[in-house]
Amino acid sequence: MIGAADLIALLPLLFVAGGSVAAMLAIAIRRSHVLVAGLTVAALAGAFGCLWIAAAAAPRRVTALLIVDGYALFFMALLIGATAAVALLGYGYLEMRAGRREEFYVLLLTGTLGAMVLAASSHLASFFLGLEILTVSLYALIAYLPARRVSLEAGIKYLILAASSAAFLLFGMALVYAAAGTMDLTGMLAAGADDILFVPGLILIVTGIGFKLAVVPFHMWTPDVYQGAPAPIAAYIATVSKGAMFALLLRYYFASGARHAGAVFLIFSIIAISSMIAGNLLALLQTNVKRILAYSSIAHMGYLLVAFLASGELAMQAAMFYLVAYLVSTLGAFGIVSVLSSAESEAETLEDYRGLFWRRPALAGVFTAMLLSLAGIPLTAGFIGKFYVVSAGASSTLWALIVILAITSGVGIFYYLRIVAAMCGSAAEISEPRTAMPAGVVLTAATAFLLWFGIYPAPLLNAIRAALSQLIA
Repeated sequence: MIGAADLIALLPLLFVAGGSVAAMLAIAIRRSHVLVAGLTVAALAGAFGCLWIAAAAAPRRVTALLIVDGYALFFMALLIGATAAVALLGYGYLEMRAGRREEFYVLLLTGTLGAMVLAASSHLASFFLGLEILTVSLYALIAYLPARRVSLEAGIKYLILAASSAAFLLFGMALVYAAAGTMDLTGMLAAGADDILFVPGLILIVTGIGFKLAVVPFHMWTPDVYQGAPAPIAAYIATVSKGAMFALLLRYYFASGARHAGAVFLIFSIIAISSMIAGNLLALLQTNVKRILAYSSIAHMGYLLVAFLASGELAMQAAMFYLVAYLVSTLGAFGIVSVLSSAESEAETLEDYRGLFWRRPALAGVFTAMLLSLAGIPLTAGFIGKFYVVSAGASSTLWALIVILAITSGVGIFYYLRIVAAMCGSAAEISEPRTAMPAGVVLTAATAFLLWFGIYPAPLLNAIRAALSQLIA
């Protein structure tokens, strides 16, 4: 039986769900891009405000399915903020394009609801339910522009591969349940570790999770889908989708004691090393900016796994700080792609950015800040995040992983600076749309965030420590 305290704890989720229903009703009554976009931003703002109300009831376990604690609320805030940024970027992006725009926001809110369920999941049922709500929304969002054949191709590719990964995930869940006799995420390892079915089931679950995180060897879909998806949705996949999955994985890797299992540690070590090497080396070969950012995201998931594999409280702090820095940097980078895209084509190739510094110095400056943060250059939040990841790895003597991280990070600087060099090259005569005010707000806020927390990271670190102090499993 759900009581009043449970409903208070669930208020952020209820606001987002209510926002999607309100957007659907508004579309049914009268189509208006401005109205539906406004309702979406208002619903997200209301959900964000409700986080403080929900915090009064936290930490709280709502039935066997969800946990609402400081950790879940921290990631909900992150996911809501990222979705609001995508909605604002998407407004200007869709204004240039003919067709029905309003359903975009319904899908966005529905996907975010699934992501928030993932961040608060404590049970295999809620894990799968949240994942599928998010994934089904992404099917439609990736293929949202039917006039672009590459967008439809990306949507079909994601549909087929995501359905296959869901089959692996479900089969793995069935084997783990048969071995452990429980679907509770915390108690599975202790209950079923000695059963012969447990390890195969765990491997299949890791396969499903690896697909959502786009880590090697489950990364093949990433560059094609990022290239084909509308730029704001590429940002959504790289931030909200990955952030929600990593939030769930991080909580239960530490809470279940899986980090003490040698086989699990070895699997994730191989994935981390492969992702750092393959992501950076493949990015070197690209001339398409969206594909560069796609392969870069694979490498960044590898960096995150270094902190993930470390032990102690510093490991979780490092992983959370790095994830925040990565999400903001990626949102800003794809935000620039969205702003420079026209109704006819997207700003994808390096040639589209040649001479941008001379044509649009403000946008070039923002893009440079995002790329430098992704590269881990000092005075950006990305540098602080990478520093904490290295510190966490060193505290756990993960020297091989740290050496590979350092070498591959050096490789990564090259392809980021290729884009910067193109922006500073000779100016090309290109017709570009004006920056819409909502997108300008997002880019300004992202730049200020990266620079502020790159210079003074204490407030963010304090928020992370406060979230971890309420962590329950």
